[in-house]
Amino acid sequence: MTHTFDAAISLRPDGSGRLRGATSPDYWAFVGPFGGTTAATLLNAVAQDLRAAGDPLALTVNYAAPIAEGGFDIDVRLVRANRSSQHWLVELSQGGGEPAAMATLVLAERRESWSHQVARPPQPGPAPTYDSPSSARWPGQYRFRFAAGAPDFSGGGTGETRSEVWIADAEPRILDHAALAAMGDAFFGRIFHARRAIVPFGTVSMTTHFHVSAAELAADGATEVLGVADARTFHRSYGDQSGELWSPSGRLLATTTQVFYFKA
Repeated sequence: MTHTFDAAISLRPDGSGRLRGATSPDYWAFVGPFGGTTAATLLNAVAQDLRAAGDPLALTVNYAAPIAEGGFDIDVRLVRANRSSQHWLVELSQGGGEPAAMATLVLAERRESWSHQVARPPQPGPAPTYDSPSSARWPGQYRFRFAAGAPDFSGGGTGETRSEVWIADAEPRILDHAALAAMGDAFFGRIFHARRAIVPFGTVSMTTHFHVSAAELAADGATEVLGVADARTFHRSYGDQSGELWSPSGRLLATTTQVFYFKA
């Protein structure tokens, strides 16, 4: 049986050189699809290409316009390739219109080399399961256990923006780069933490850097990852947030940054 996530990011050739997909009601946010599944779908478009070689290294997604419920088309272009890396451009559009989301993806051959992890994993305390009060459907596809910085929607004052949270697919699934691309956007918006309320919010641009190979991810199996997220500033309707995704063994899997708009 197909996992819900795999069904959400699935694509098929349309016979004209494009790929065809559709939004998933299981990963719906407030006014459009969960941005993490959009990022994973664009990554998956390259993964399906017979020319693709290497592991995802860097993915940047620009969310140019709201994606409406229903079908979409994806155009994939290999911009440049050499012996160790490939640079791809991916565009998602609907109804023959201008792109609603655009991505650049770098694939790279990860060869054996000297290795040193400067970053140190957090040491989280007890982490009870968290039930999201959000009306969006996508949080229900994940299991969240906050060790620190659980959302507080009581309103009033300014809340802390740093969180430590264990994240796993609600239906267990072996980790891969598509899953990491989605989980990098699974942190609740830092503006929600700062305002202690759910306010209109949307990602404008998100970059994810992957630090492990596909084989290393698969070796971790269907595990949860430890996410650390924080923000630096909220100003004139835009803010930023950054995140880290760690394996239970303390290996840094991916880092992510994004800029978003908000109304508050």
